[in-house]
Amino acid sequence: MRVATADLIIRARAGDGDAFRALTEPHRRELQVHCYRILGSFQDAEDAVQDTLLTAWQGLGGFEGRASLRTWLYRIATNRCLNARRAASRRSAKEWNVPNVEPPEPTRLGEVVWLEPYPDTLLEWAIDEPLGPEARYEQTESISLAFVTALQVLPPRQLAVLMLRDVLGFHANEVADMLDSTVESVTSALKRARATLQRRLSPADEREPPPAFDSPSEDSIVAKFVRAWESADLDALVVLLTDDVFMSMPPMPFEYEGRDVVARFCASIFSSGRRFDLVRTRANGQPAFGAYLRAADGIAHGVGLYVLTLTGDRICAMTRFENTVLPSFGLPRSLPSR
Repeated sequence: MRVATADLIIRARAGDGDAFRALTEPHRRELQVHCYRILGSFQDAEDAVQDTLLTAWQGLGGFEGRASLRTWLYRIATNRCLNARRAASRRSAKEWNVPNVEPPEPTRLGEVVWLEPYPDTLLEWAIDEPLGPEARYEQTESISLAFVTALQVLPPRQLAVLMLRDVLGFHANEVADMLDSTVESVTSALKRARATLQRRLSPADEREPPPAFDSPSEDSIVAKFVRAWESADLDALVVLLTDDVFMSMPPMPFEYEGRDVVARFCASIFSSGRRFDLVRTRANGQPAFGAYLRAADGIAHGVGLYVLTLTGDRICAMTRFENTVLPSFGLPRSLPSR
């Protein structure tokens, strides 16, 4: 343990709040991302981090230094998230609530209605931490909406093991210690988690990769989407979609798969006379847009957030979230119509 860290721990144990913040603040963002991956909710992740830090402050006297402070914090955070997953009654699905719009029959009803997006502005420092030698996923891949959604169907224990082993790269013996388990149990849970995740994510492996962040290719498809959506140009929008495009809208459980049915859904929105202004942002490493419904009073009111998943020069998924997430992205509730 470095001398500076050891000194901060001594001061923090004596009740120095500034010393405790100096110890833990460098890890706060990465802990939040970790909790988000497990819980699928930005707000739940923030609550879990607050609980983690409070527990660490109260239990610092019991920190023996056998593992690093970072590992100790991950142990606390993971177990807080597991407790939250076990105790929480997951948010219930919402009824369709878009006035004057009659959507087509959904392809299916989704399982993960509590999902929330994660603002890219908070990822800038959180995913730059060095990973352990056994990590299997790129940090940007493991924050994507598809990945986080797939995680939510795993049993909590398997999810925690996969996070600690394959995403963060901790050794099996470290994970066993964090979860008060055995190496054999960790290995078995990881094998089952990998198999489930592979089944959930395998179709995406066959697609072209998305264009690079902020590249001309990404800018081009984003600009085309904005023009089509703001002008309610269904034909221009449909050209941008893959044959198997997927659309979801948590906390409403409606899910649509395939270009034809997604086109019918978008047609139901456009034919109602609803017109939007889009404000560009990013979520989960993907292009995103605050959606503002134009009103007769000259004000555009925030009605949701759209996140696009790209493959090559096409859109393979669209996820619509409610307007309650807009403040997390620094977006206003309303703005003047253009």
